[in-house]
Parts: sequence; C-alpha cells; structure tokens
Amino acid sequence: MNRAVRTLAAVACASTLSAFAQDATYSVKILTPETALKAAQAALAKCRADGFQVAVAVVDRAGVSQVMLRDRFAGAHTPETAAGKAWTAVSFRTNTTDLIKPTSAGQASAGIRELPRVVVIGGGMLIEAAGSVLGGIGVSGAPTGDADDACARAGIKAIADSLEF
Repeated sequence: MNRAVRTLAAVACASTLSAFAQDATYSVKILTPETALKAAQAALAKCRADGFQVAVAVVDRAGVSQVMLRDRFAGAHTPETAAGKAWTAVSFRTNTTDLIKPTSAGQASAGIRELPRVVVIGGGMLIEAAGSVLGGIGVSGAPTGDADDACARAGIKAIADSLEF
C-alpha cells in the first residue's frame, strides 16, 4: 500500500472515531410541570364539557409521572389506568389506540398486553414537538377509548403553541 493511500485511510478512521465521540451524549427536552399541568387541565375540562368524569395523567419522555388529576366522581380505577395509558404511549412511542389491533389475541405482538403497566385501550397519546417525544398523556373514564382520545387531544392542543421548537 502506498503512503498516500495509508494517509487517506488514517484520516478516514480518525474522522470516523471523532464522529462517534461526538455522539456520546445528547440533549433532550422535557415538559415543565406547568406545561404538563396545563395539558392535564385542558383534557379534564374537555371531558367535563362532554359530560365525563375522568382521570388524566401526564408523564415525561421516560414515563415518569408529572401530573395526575382525578375528577370528583371518576372511578377508583381511573388514575392508575390513565397513568398506564400515558406510560404505554411513551414506552412504545405510539398512541395506545394504534396498539389495539397489532396486540389483539392471535397477533404476533399479543404478548405485549401481558407486560407490567401496559394498558392497550384508547386514551394514551404521545406529546411530541419537532419530531421529538416530550411525554405522554393518558385519559381514563369516558365511556369509549375514542372519547378518551378526544380529551387527550384537547390537552395536547392546549400546549401545542408552547412546544414548537
């Protein structure tokens, strides 16, 4: 191998190694508690306006709880279910409604439903901005998953303008 080729190869290896070193860490955006609370309050208000007593949970991008609100007549099961929906959305990086079909009985991913904390019912949605997951919101207590989804979307809509970056 001639000297020019060896030099070129060494330069290529060195630049590749420095590129890997630059990727050793990364920065993330996390919802502030005030933003998470605003989303939860808006979701609760939407469900109340529609006549539903619900619980709303907001989790950060790692699935750690930030906010839990339970309306006065929401069922005792709703806080845990709402938190599970939000956690599931963040954990699988998809809205819970989108997990229903692929995790149904007989499907290859059906076992996902047996994992701890996983709640595959409508009402768990990702909170995203600029292609990044910031957290999740879960709503439980409306009579259908579609109604829970509508309330979760209202929560996300209430904070959308402050999330664009």
